[in-house]
Amino acid sequence: MQLIPPLLTRPLNAVPLVVIERVCRLMFRRIGLAHPGLFERLGEHKAKRFAFLPTDVPLAFIVEPASDTIFVWRKTTDVIADAVTEAPLFMLLALMEGRCDADALFFSRDLSVTGDMEAMLAMRNALDASSIDLSKDLARLAGPFAPMAGRVIGEIRNRALDRALAGETASWN
Repeated sequence: MQLIPPLLTRPLNAVPLVVIERVCRLMFRRIGLAHPGLFERLGEHKAKRFAFLPTDVPLAFIVEPASDTIFVWRKTTDVIADAVTEAPLFMLLALMEGRCDADALFFSRDLSVTGDMEAMLAMRNALDASSIDLSKDLARLAGPFAPMAGRVIGEIRNRALDRALAGETASWN
């Protein structure tokens, strides 16, 4: 499933990886501040590496909960992780916010999980318990423009999620 057109993702190949990673780390840190203890819920799985591979973006995101770090790799590089989840970017983000049913997406094959399933289930449970709201959490980075940024981010998220899940509800059951 390809949701973000290649025309929009191709420029990511020209942006230096260090720039992309810096932006991702800033957002990751913001989410961590808004949801302290998120990774404590992983228990014994906190020391594992989790890879999130958007199927429609040429990047891989590796999360190391033990060090509260996110790494960004080009997909041309082999990803080494204990658990790997693949889905379109906005679907991965919706899962992070607990806005869609991971089981339904997994069984409909819109979501692929490989590696340590127990670790990924622990991650899913930790995310579900955190009540992450990306539009609110990331809007805080905009300082005094946070309310406006939150509305814009929320609208983009909602439209993308509607597109990502179009027809999924109808085909499930």
